[in-house]
Amino acid sequence: MIKNICLTFLALILFFNCSETKPQLDNNKPVNRGLITKKAMVVSARQEASKIGSLIMQQGGNAFDAMMATEMALAVTFPSAGNLGGGGFLVFRLNDGTKGSLDYREKAPISATTHMYLDTLGEVIPHKSSIGPFAVGVPGTIAGIFEAQKTYGLLEVSQILKPVIELAQKGYIMTKNQAEYINNFDSIFLAVNKKPILYTGGFIAGDTLKNIKLAETLKRISENGVNEFYTGKTAELLTAFIQDKGGIITLEDLKAYKPIWREPISFSYKDYKITSMGPPSSGGICLGQILKMVEPYPIETYTHNSVKTMQVITEAERRSYADRSFFLGDPDFVKIPDTTLLSEAYLSQKMNSFSFEKASSSSEVSHGFINGYESPETTHYSIVDPFGNAIAVTTTLNASYGSKLFVDELGFFLNNEMDDFSSKPGVPNFYGLIGAEANKVEPQKRMLSSMTPTIVEKDNKLVMTVGTPGGSTIITSVAQTLINVIDYNMSMHDAVNAPRFHHQWLPDYIRVESGKYNASTLKELQNLGYNIDDTYYKTIGRVDGILVLEDSSLEAGADSRGDDTAYGF
Repeated sequence: MIKNICLTFLALILFFNCSETKPQLDNNKPVNRGLITKKAMVVSARQEASKIGSLIMQQGGNAFDAMMATEMALAVTFPSAGNLGGGGFLVFRLNDGTKGSLDYREKAPISATTHMYLDTLGEVIPHKSSIGPFAVGVPGTIAGIFEAQKTYGLLEVSQILKPVIELAQKGYIMTKNQAEYINNFDSIFLAVNKKPILYTGGFIAGDTLKNIKLAETLKRISENGVNEFYTGKTAELLTAFIQDKGGIITLEDLKAYKPIWREPISFSYKDYKITSMGPPSSGGICLGQILKMVEPYPIETYTHNSVKTMQVITEAERRSYADRSFFLGDPDFVKIPDTTLLSEAYLSQKMNSFSFEKASSSSEVSHGFINGYESPETTHYSIVDPFGNAIAVTTTLNASYGSKLFVDELGFFLNNEMDDFSSKPGVPNFYGLIGAEANKVEPQKRMLSSMTPTIVEKDNKLVMTVGTPGGSTIITSVAQTLINVIDYNMSMHDAVNAPRFHHQWLPDYIRVESGKYNASTLKELQNLGYNIDDTYYKTIGRVDGILVLEDSSLEAGADSRGDDTAYGF
């Protein structure tokens, strides 16, 4: 009787959580599985977005149709990062093995200048690049999703956006996490916008939030296409709003914006081929550097998140972020030595100074020397469709709710991506990242990013699609998730939910998720000379991924740090 009651209770938990947990044995350790589906899956930050993306594929659409639907549904239900007023990156793998990437990152306005965030003494003006109208880069999201869908999609845009428009009209129910988070920004929304907006006034879990103006904007885009945002009524309303606030984006800026198909970064890690985003994202190169510096060490024989494991990964992260700060920027403006940065000889030399006996010092670790060469809010979603196509998409407003400017007439927030430039070489940005000349502000330049949408293959077959938000912690969160699956044989569910840590060269300390690490491990690291911050960071990243299992079914990794949810069929 007791056994039957327990089994019934367990079944109810699984049903109401819309997920599946299958205890299995792997080296005598229980393995927890996420939702498993046979044909298709979407994993994103909100259940409504994942559900709509899945619905579009059930209606005959593919991953690129679902991308448009999911991205716009996130703009409705996850306004801190889902967006029309931001940008992002797509990495894809078609069912024939073809891989590619699309850069729809924001750009600096035509009238931007290198010293626009400095005062008369050459010092950075606080918050000018991160809050308000001067923080806004030219948005790329609408151009990006239309370019991807036009090139590879199957359905009509009106069919794709129909359920999203209905969602904005009818509203969505706020979770406890989201209501509390939005309320934290109430005063800054009022201060920046100088009046109440849709997201001020206080919310509680269970409230229904409708965004009628966003529904109207999406309806115009559905009817008129991509030009509605860049040359139509929406463009006119958007630029009038920005200029009224004192910003510098014009209709000419919007007309000039174009997304760019780019060659992704590809490299091997053990028996796996990994494809990720190249510059102007630092994600692919830094991810490759970290994993290739880790690869010579037998970390699979070390305990997960043991002292030795954390040492090796930390030292690889430290050295990669030192290179990031110096070499990386928009490839249309600066020459990037990507081949050298990912070469085994170069990376081996960088790790020569590492010893298990004591911590390296960031003051003594700098970028490499090559002859001839001188964001915590983002959102990620992963999709695999019934045709065998897979995409990884990371999109952002940069900081939570971007510049905090809300366009009432259009129903969305504007980004603060200009802060991702180096306002002044050597001065840290919002995420504490240090930049150099390669990432200085220039007209129509794309700012450096940490976004790391990633596809993993083995033996020419799809294994994973994965990515995360998290500003400067994005790259290290993706790297540790891949290590969890590849080296520690974790399920996708366990891999994305395992405790994470982060090092970014400067400031010189290891950030660890508070309360998730063994005190003796942290003490031993401190004794070796590592500075530990285990008090502030409750969460690092919110990884969403899909793992292809041996029987070709799909397992979701929906990070429990947020409201992230998987749907599929």
